[in-house]
Amino acid sequence: MHTAKGSALKQVHNFIAGDYVASDRTFKKYSPITGEHIADIHEADKAQVDAAVRAAQAALNGPWGQMSVQARVAILEKLVDGITRRFDAFLTAECEDTGKPYALARSLDIPRGAANFKVFADLVKDVPGEYFETATPDGRGAINYSVRAPVGVVGVICPWNLPLLLLTWKVGPALACGNTVVVKPSEVTPQTAALLGDVMNEAGVPPGVFNVIHGFGPGSAGEFLTTHPGVDAITFTGETKTGAAIMQAAAIGARPVSLEMGGKNAGLIFADCDFDAAVEGTLRSAFANSGQVCLGTERVYVERPIFDRFVAALKSAAEAMHIGAPQDEATQMGPLVSQEHHAKVLSYFKLARDEGATVVTGGGVPEMPTALKGGYWIQPTIWTGLPEDARVMKEEIFGPCCHIASFDTEEEAIALANDTHYGLSTAIWTRDLARAHRVARQVRVGIAWVNAWYLRDLRTPFGGAKQSGIGREGGVHSLEFYTELKNICIKL
Repeated sequence: MHTAKGSALKQVHNFIAGDYVASDRTFKKYSPITGEHIADIHEADKAQVDAAVRAAQAALNGPWGQMSVQARVAILEKLVDGITRRFDAFLTAECEDTGKPYALARSLDIPRGAANFKVFADLVKDVPGEYFETATPDGRGAINYSVRAPVGVVGVICPWNLPLLLLTWKVGPALACGNTVVVKPSEVTPQTAALLGDVMNEAGVPPGVFNVIHGFGPGSAGEFLTTHPGVDAITFTGETKTGAAIMQAAAIGARPVSLEMGGKNAGLIFADCDFDAAVEGTLRSAFANSGQVCLGTERVYVERPIFDRFVAALKSAAEAMHIGAPQDEATQMGPLVSQEHHAKVLSYFKLARDEGATVVTGGGVPEMPTALKGGYWIQPTIWTGLPEDARVMKEEIFGPCCHIASFDTEEEAIALANDTHYGLSTAIWTRDLARAHRVARQVRVGIAWVNAWYLRDLRTPFGGAKQSGIGREGGVHSLEFYTELKNICIKL
């Protein structure tokens, strides 16, 4: 990832076999903050994707595959140091690509990007196995024990909302387990993935272990990667429709997939909650990262006795949010990531009005200073009054918005939360511990928070139910995807 000579425009290259590689074809990257053209991204053609996969195969069968766990761990720890040492460069790249506030990326995205390597480096140091003594007819017996082997070359397809964090969430365990990877970041957020190539080289990662290819989905790098017969497994985070297409491609060759997909998550606010904490938590879950979080709360259900008070409090808090330039430390919400996504979210804002929603606040584009008018800005938006079968209540919007409805009983709240094709997360707000346990068990999701939101321990399982995904990531659960469990039987 280098700047072209004589130009301020960045050239973001592919990273194959330890080198940055240009392509004959490029596409434009626009700033979500100003709408200006800020970089040219080199789109990998089919031959370059093939070269990346072959480089990964060679590294798997060569130095990386023969390296001891201890040696791999030492390199992963150098990756942590490398990201930390270049913290400001990663911060700038992440915020240029996404438009998110520096304060958010500084406290979450970049530290977690490094921490993901540390967590899995620590994990693989002492992975438990199985050992059995087995009787045999001759009386001499046998022993059986299990070992974990790398699954092979892993295709890693990353989303644009948390580019570095979710990339290393996959690459960290993949490398810790001895795999090699070919990464396709989102076409709208390519910079931190490319920058990571330099850190890999500095840390002593052998060429071919980590490769980055840029491009789009169908007819481009995404399709070339997922259909390549040299890719042994595919991990993906993104929208459900794309995940389904990847699953179809992976069926050829019966290759395993790990899919973390969409969500239409419900927040359940009971009348006995800590009211201020519930408002603050819901504000974050609806509007953090401009609502571009798969775990975000787009459906809020509030017990009737506190409904009006809650709507008024969330409205006041949303209207007090500071929308502005990422560098401004007071900024709480930046723009949406791209012009295309901006148009999509605004189309849902119009649909909500057409379906009969009451717009409590927002619903449009904020007035911004002249220098920022070209960016993809949008207002935090709250609705009430929609029926449960409205499209806005069923389809993932992925923007800074939520609909608030009332409920009367615990059973009704659970039924409302489960009335969706998705099943990623929920946030339950109550002081009643028994109720918290009951409700958390009955809502069909992969993660249920009680009196919290986005509180993560990286050792715990993460993933979704129903159309929100297949498989679990985090801690030892990642090993189930990134390794093959092998039994060795020795006759004594």
